[in-house]
Amino acid sequence: MADVEVAIKGGAKEAKEAKHPKMPETKPEKAVSPDVRRIVRIAATDVDGTLATKHALRKIKGISFMLSNALCTSTGIDGNKLVGSLNETEVKALQTFILNQSKSPTLPKWMINRRKAPESGADVHLVGDALTFQQREDIHFMKRIRCRRGIRHELGLPVRGQRTRSTGRKGRGVGVVRKAAAAAAAPKAAAPATAAKAAPAAKPAEGKK
Repeated sequence: MADVEVAIKGGAKEAKEAKHPKMPETKPEKAVSPDVRRIVRIAATDVDGTLATKHALRKIKGISFMLSNALCTSTGIDGNKLVGSLNETEVKALQTFILNQSKSPTLPKWMINRRKAPESGADVHLVGDALTFQQREDIHFMKRIRCRRGIRHELGLPVRGQRTRSTGRKGRGVGVVRKAAAAAAAPKAAAPATAAKAAPAAKPAEGKK
């Protein structure tokens, strides 16, 4: 009797994938007019020119969705207009308003991200690199005065009252370490201590008789 070769196939999932192979996902490029600039520089940030103005402003650190809508309304610019199609006057108006928005009477004070700044007591709104720098300085100040939040920052723990039992751990995995992994790590930690004990102790220098 002739030998019969039997091809063993996978399960239902493999059979389905073989029948209907997945095609690579490729997003179609937007049809943009050649007059639209691809990159626009606003508030020291490169913004995608193919986005609507109200969405493009959100790429700047320190500007939320509500604030971007307020910026478009205050400057009289259509938020649905592509930011790459704005002329130099409109871009300059946005730039000026972003830098001086804390002094604008049209914006409510609760939209400003640094009210009653400890240095000057004034209401200031920071964006971009200025916001990053000020956040870092505030954390260093809290660490230096050893307040509770500063100590929590030093320990890498949540600062605003989040639970610490399960999530929010930095640099450590959530869960129980298995005995095999712990046993494998134990000899590596014990090796330096064993080598130190095995080294002969230096003889004390003999005094002159």
